[in-house]
Amino acid sequence: MTAPRTRRALLTGWGRTAPTAADVVHAVHPSLVDAAMSAAVAAVAARTGRGLVARGMGRSYGDAAQNAGGTVVDATWLDDIRTVDLATGRISVGAGVSLQTLMERFVPLGWFVPVTPGTRLVSVGGAIAADIHGKNHHVDGSFCSHVLSMTLVTPTGTHVVGPDADPALFWATAGGMGLTGIVTEATLQMIPVETSYMLVDTERATDLDDVMDKMLTGDDAYRYSVAWIDCQSTGSRLGRSVLTRGDHARLADLPHRLATDPDRARAFVPRQLARVPLTPPGGLLNPLTVGAFNEFWFRKAPKRQLGKPHHMTGFFHPLDGVGEWNRLYGGRGFLQYQFVVPDAAGETVRRIIERLTEVRLASFLAVLKRFGPGDPGPLSFPMPGWTLALDLPVGHDGLDRLLDDLDEEVLAAGGRIYLAKDSRLAPDTFRAMYPGVDRFLEVRSRVDPDGALRSDLGRRIGLCSDAGAPTPRPTTKKRKTR
Repeated sequence: MTAPRTRRALLTGWGRTAPTAADVVHAVHPSLVDAAMSAAVAAVAARTGRGLVARGMGRSYGDAAQNAGGTVVDATWLDDIRTVDLATGRISVGAGVSLQTLMERFVPLGWFVPVTPGTRLVSVGGAIAADIHGKNHHVDGSFCSHVLSMTLVTPTGTHVVGPDADPALFWATAGGMGLTGIVTEATLQMIPVETSYMLVDTERATDLDDVMDKMLTGDDAYRYSVAWIDCQSTGSRLGRSVLTRGDHARLADLPHRLATDPDRARAFVPRQLARVPLTPPGGLLNPLTVGAFNEFWFRKAPKRQLGKPHHMTGFFHPLDGVGEWNRLYGGRGFLQYQFVVPDAAGETVRRIIERLTEVRLASFLAVLKRFGPGDPGPLSFPMPGWTLALDLPVGHDGLDRLLDDLDEEVLAAGGRIYLAKDSRLAPDTFRAMYPGVDRFLEVRSRVDPDGALRSDLGRRIGLCSDAGAPTPRPTTKKRKTR
């Protein structure tokens, strides 16, 4: 089998930091995935290559879909919808199909994706690799809980796996950041909906205690819940928030003009309202502009509003309406810091928000959610408790030290950092946060004994290594616990 054609490209994550160059393969057919895998395995065996990793739509914030000096397989070309059962909501699709495509095709037919993050511009393969979560984790869990099976191309062959078919490999792939193989096809269980609208309850919370109490006592009544947090406010207003919760609207729930026009009520036609045309050198998001936005956003929200219809696009993916919004942070880019801590560690959330307000970091987007039980995957992120996600501009004095300190706070609380958002986690900290890493490495060694699957993220946190060095193996050394 001849090696597929490649083109050299400079790649970054959505945060636009740490670009690296790789040879990109456009996988217009699954046979090209096989060819790229075979070529990478042969090059690694000869110690002349730096392995390969798959890439979807590039929405991981850091370096998960980069492979400096190696090969990156662009899987977005695997975008065919293969089989559909509209009676049960089971669909089989190529791994490059986006969540937006699934919504456009199937919401009008009565089916919605089981889990969506804050953007619909994510491929199915990427959703599996990151085991994405959404506003409904406390009810529905993560994305891979709704994956019935998938086809995975590995260095040792192609496997069809699922929760009941080689579950160890299936769950290692769920959240495994592409380091167990390349997903080419997946079968998903969609959820039934009557319309493309949500019935939404919105209310302000005066401070962090207020919003956390509201979520603890009320989230179980809603399928979806998220709180926007103002990380610029201090004192008695520390953590003031806008809490938004809702569920899918039935046809009978909608206003007369929609309830009597089912086609319109089910339509899903996303629109881009604006686009950031260039990257401002210094960025537009700073403490002054973010502070003004936060004041506007809090005052704009109703003090309490119940049962208002919102279209799915605005409820789930408001930022998708602004094309290339990541440019707003300027040429240096930004990072997203997302952590989860157990229920009993709510004070960790408070301390981290206090640290951010003290140094006046301009976090344009800060969202708080509650998680239910996590997936069995050894690298899957969620656990029962609180998760806070923060967008932070690169270039702030002392940012690296601050985030190292926050890592220690999260680790001491028994929490962890989300790998799909990470761009800086140290290997020792990663290992301490993910106690299942040895189980992951055991599976990885089985399907990739020579370490052909590699990424910048994998090298950085110690999950893989370069040619001429052994692939990291499970360790039996007992680690200190905190």
